[in-house]
Amino acid sequence: MNPHNLPGWATNLLLPILNLISAMLVAGVVIYALGESPTESLGILVNSAFLNPEGLGYTLFYATTFIFTGLAVAFALHAGLFNIGGEGQMYIGGLGMALVVLNMDAAWSPWLVIPLAILMSTLFGAAWAFLPGYLQAKRGSHIVVTTIMFNFIAASLMNYIIVSLLIPVGQQSTSSRQFAEATWLPRLNEWLPVLGQTPVNISFVLALAALGLYALVMWRTSWGYGVSTVGLNPYAAHYAGISIKGTIIGVMAVSGALAGMAAVNSQMGSSHNLGLNFTAGAGFIGIAVALMGRNHPIGILLSAVLFGGLIQGGFDLSLEKSNIPPETFVFIQGLIILFCGAMENLYAPALSALLNSYKKRSAV
Repeated sequence: MNPHNLPGWATNLLLPILNLISAMLVAGVVIYALGESPTESLGILVNSAFLNPEGLGYTLFYATTFIFTGLAVAFALHAGLFNIGGEGQMYIGGLGMALVVLNMDAAWSPWLVIPLAILMSTLFGAAWAFLPGYLQAKRGSHIVVTTIMFNFIAASLMNYIIVSLLIPVGQQSTSSRQFAEATWLPRLNEWLPVLGQTPVNISFVLALAALGLYALVMWRTSWGYGVSTVGLNPYAAHYAGISIKGTIIGVMAVSGALAGMAAVNSQMGSSHNLGLNFTAGAGFIGIAVALMGRNHPIGILLSAVLFGGLIQGGFDLSLEKSNIPPETFVFIQGLIILFCGAMENLYAPALSALLNSYKKRSAV
């Protein structure tokens, strides 16, 4: 909540747009300094990411992962918890999914294996987030510190499991064997051929369903109301009879389950194995998605699509403009996080003064 008493439309829509424009202006200056035209580069990026149907398919594929990790962060933020461990929870969620598929895909029906693998990805992600939640609730350990440490533990653990136990004998690639084709998630281009040979799959539909369920839980259930109360004022929540410790543990478990679901898209929908470092920073991008989306389901969807478009458009732009390296878009993502997170209320005082001036003139 901003301290300038701005109306909801200004806080949830206008401020994020101003912050995004600011980030893109700074990025434009950098692209100009690299010797390229910012407007031409922006045109290539937008066309590649959103206007080209096949490019849009890739954008939605990347956005699917970011919707899940963004929801994981947003859900915890409602309870006043900054879950920075989405990366590790997604990693461990991928392990749960892979253990089911690798052990069952040869003998069991895919109608059983696929739902069970998705379920295990959520359970493994929830279990990995449960521990920091328990330590915060019962021992007072700060959730930011513990979730960061759990990211490192997850990375080390997965490195050992994949390299020592899952790589087939004689294989050089740092990944498990391929899953049986019957367990690959159906791709949306089977119903929408215009998407071309893109990896966007039915987990995009699951992500949309998760957004709807998130909205339902947060704004239409007593538990969601309790979660928001704990986040806004834990003392009031205590006097209202809400279990703060139970809420913290429960919220972290649900947050981890959502992060674990993010593994399904890339592993069962695209690579069809469990690879080393498959998360590729998606857990951290989820923080930016949640902050820019203001924890609102529509905002999370739009910001996830934006970040997906930056990746897809960035790939093509770096191919067409050799002066612009792919790392430039990591820099742009950092700028968006800076303006939408640490400097989210940069324009709030000026906007508040402008709106108050307009109200006074209208009242005369």
